[in-house]
Amino acid sequence: MFEVAPTPAALPSTAPSSHSPWRMSVAPMMEWSDRHCRYFHRLLSRHTLLYTEMVNGGAVIHGGTERHLRFNAEEHPVALQLGGNDPATLARSAQLGAQWGYNEINLNCGCPSDRVKRGAFGASLMKEPQLVADCVKAMVDAVEVPVTVKHRIGIDKDENYDFVRDFIGTVAEAGCDTFIVHARNAWLNGISPKENRQIPPLRYGVVTQLKQDFPHLTIAINGGLNTDEAVLEQLARVDGVMVGREAYHNPWWLARWDEVFYGDAPNTLTREGVEAAMVDYMVREQALYGTPWASIARHMLGLRHGLRGARRWRQVWSDHHLKALSPHEVMALAHAAECAGD
Repeated sequence: MFEVAPTPAALPSTAPSSHSPWRMSVAPMMEWSDRHCRYFHRLLSRHTLLYTEMVNGGAVIHGGTERHLRFNAEEHPVALQLGGNDPATLARSAQLGAQWGYNEINLNCGCPSDRVKRGAFGASLMKEPQLVADCVKAMVDAVEVPVTVKHRIGIDKDENYDFVRDFIGTVAEAGCDTFIVHARNAWLNGISPKENRQIPPLRYGVVTQLKQDFPHLTIAINGGLNTDEAVLEQLARVDGVMVGREAYHNPWWLARWDEVFYGDAPNTLTREGVEAAMVDYMVREQALYGTPWASIARHMLGLRHGLRGARRWRQVWSDHHLKALSPHEVMALAHAAECAGD
């Protein structure tokens, strides 16, 4: 047996009570949305819901619980995304996630990668809605925080609406009342995960129809949304919007979200202030865990996206030859390079 060393108790969401907790969120992204990335994103938006990378439920239990579940208290609201297909394993890993203070447990039914396909979970789970329902029920019975499901609108090239409608209907009966819907099919053969985010056509109308057919459920949409206008258009139709790659590559967009999507007053953030806060975080992480600054800095390389000198600034923060320097020294070099222009 092992002991869980939980993080501080979950903090309440700071989102205005008139808005759904899922109004805006940053997607779970493998090898990207780790706790350092989430800390960075939280500096930019107070309200946005942040998701972890997908973590295999078995790994949570047997592969180092603290390594997989540790996060910064500042990240709240934060959701743990689990992968797997065994109800008992998912229930136990969800229980651990709740004990560590996650605000939500999410089941991945949307990832189309070969690795998860071989494990018979991710998007392939959509073929077995009753199994998903069993997994959800086990998780719901094990925790008091919301249990949600992220999924696609179909499998391979079958675009029959009844498939996704019946999937949601079956899973909802097990106790899930929030679904984050990637508005593309998952093609399980012949294309890569990256191509699965680009080639299957986006069909936003399917998600709108799901909300109309299940008005009592929370339905959030994911896929290809990268402007204020596109997000606002969807928020008029569904309960929330999840953004992935655009939030990662153009993170300064998040600095507008609290104002544009939550009605907050304009913030007083500056890119320089956010960068300085990240440098302080790098120092803290180095002292606590020996974390190299480069493993944190990689997540903020898009901070100066579109600005003069951004390329030189990014090159300095990407230069592993500087790893012996302190983060404050690297920041000074980055600013000097930025001022030199492109």
